[in-house]
Amino acid sequence: MTGRLGERFAATPLKMLVLSGLALVTVFPFFWVAVLSTHDNSGIFAVPPPFLPGDALSANYDALMEMLPFWTIIGNSLFVAVLGTLFSLLFCGMGGYAFAMYEFRFKKILFGVLIATMMIPPIINLIPFYLTINFLGLMDTLTALWLPFTVTPFGVFLMRQYIGSSIPRDVVEAARLEGAGEFRIWFTVVLPLLGPALATLGVVQFIFFWNNFLMPLVVVSSKEKYTITLALRSIQGMMNQPWGAVMLGTFITIIPLLVVFLFASRRMMSGLTAGAVKS
Repeated sequence: MTGRLGERFAATPLKMLVLSGLALVTVFPFFWVAVLSTHDNSGIFAVPPPFLPGDALSANYDALMEMLPFWTIIGNSLFVAVLGTLFSLLFCGMGGYAFAMYEFRFKKILFGVLIATMMIPPIINLIPFYLTINFLGLMDTLTALWLPFTVTPFGVFLMRQYIGSSIPRDVVEAARLEGAGEFRIWFTVVLPLLGPALATLGVVQFIFFWNNFLMPLVVVSSKEKYTITLALRSIQGMMNQPWGAVMLGTFITIIPLLVVFLFASRRMMSGLTAGAVKS
């Protein structure tokens, strides 16, 4: 027994070294994007490549503003990501609550079909998605970029699992005996208890909406309706492209993702482990 404990403690420095190395590998691309955003093309393509900040940050910012209505596009992405995430939390939470707490005909079959749709590659839905958006008259609108994705199989599955393992049925039944309606039970009793699951789903959905490229490419044609992924891609074919400006725009777009993840990380980790151990 003592020998095993000694081996564990002896292995700790090696584990820390490996984990530190993996962390550096993960963080390095973000660091390098930040460094390249301060260089011009000659500096970026220099041999050896630069690993320290340069003096072209202001010029790159001016070039980025000339090529794109950058802050308008950032506003578009924030609008789509925030609104889509909020409605996802609402609708997926309601769907998960229904599957976890209610009994109705074909419940297991419907849930099985819902889970099965997670195995369908998104590219297969591209043509039906385009035809539906065109039929609804939502082409070239920001609504088409968030409304169809507010209810996801993963979101309903996550909320159903969390509610089923963490929300006692007795609490819901007690609220019903007190005369509370179903919507009041959902908003005042169940919803406040879903913090970890909501944080997890919120991070996942915000990243999806923010990074979504294929759907904006299909339905958006006006530059003023571009999201950030589509805008940055649109300037990558220009002659004498200022790569420093592209790197600057890329680095700025990373910041909201980092803020959202850091804000919700603790609750997110709690949500991912919810239901692993039951009392």
